[in-house]
Amino acid sequence: MPLLASIPSPSQGVWDLGPLPIRAYALCIVLGVIVAVWIGERRWRARGGAAGTITDLAVWAVPFGLVGGRLYHVITDWQLYFGSGAPNRPIDALFIWKGGLGIWGAIALGALGVWIACRRRGISFSAVADTLAPAVAVAQAIGRWGNYFNQELFGGPTDLPWALRIDPGRPGTVPGAATYHPAFLYESLWDLGLAGLLVLLGRRFNLRHGRLFALYVAGYTLGRFWIEGLRVDPAHHILGLRLNQWTSVVVFLAALAYFWLTRNKTGEEPLGVTSEPGEPGDGGEVENPDPAHASDQADEPGEREERDERDEPDVAEAHAVHNGEAGQR
Repeated sequence: MPLLASIPSPSQGVWDLGPLPIRAYALCIVLGVIVAVWIGERRWRARGGAAGTITDLAVWAVPFGLVGGRLYHVITDWQLYFGSGAPNRPIDALFIWKGGLGIWGAIALGALGVWIACRRRGISFSAVADTLAPAVAVAQAIGRWGNYFNQELFGGPTDLPWALRIDPGRPGTVPGAATYHPAFLYESLWDLGLAGLLVLLGRRFNLRHGRLFALYVAGYTLGRFWIEGLRVDPAHHILGLRLNQWTSVVVFLAALAYFWLTRNKTGEEPLGVTSEPGEPGDGGEVENPDPAHASDQADEPGEREERDERDEPDVAEAHAVHNGEAGQR
């Protein structure tokens, strides 16, 4: 049956700007980070945090995330770099610009970087995590388009109208098949939908103390499990499931457990800001003092004058006492 429509793949994913190669994969990741920081800043300020905080935290999150993503890739695909017959040299494991990033490692070490920065600034890590949950999902949706330019992260053969054309000879292609499920597109759309759902749930239920981030983790892993099952590129399998599917199951259960254990958790989540006098603020000074210690500013003018008269000593009595003491001398 002839195809009525399909999605063409880009002819190239790298453009040479003189001696500098411009990689579409890297551009998608950078764009995702920029958008995530922008969304995070807006949400953080709306929560009462100081402007620029999320940008400062990103300075820690991005390098930690890149290292974590690369480590996960190298550890789970070690045969690509080590051992006899490996297609790459061991030193190539350090060349992060050659592709190969695992989202699990990127999120884990990126979160570690944010945690360190939050500790240094006296900011609640859980408050930051909840703030960034929808932003991270959007960043992932944008970053997945880097896989499109690399002609990777596709599913099995299909003749659906939105099928993706892949050049023959790519890892995972099937002889005689030209179009495949665009798994990267499925995940990108899933992440965008998840981001919108998180915003709605956060507003509706006021989820705090990391519970919104836990829902992000659970939602992402739920989608990743079935999308991962569509993929046909080489991967490690355990009991018939791909390694990333098992990772999704474990992380999904951990996220649900955290959400349940913290369901009744309350208390202040400091945002690292001090309120100006008379202004409310999370983690700042108390706006109103204890009523039991209220100053006379709350008194009516008549009451204040009456109290002042009551507190002042009698002038005539004071003169009498003074004269008596002087006579005794």
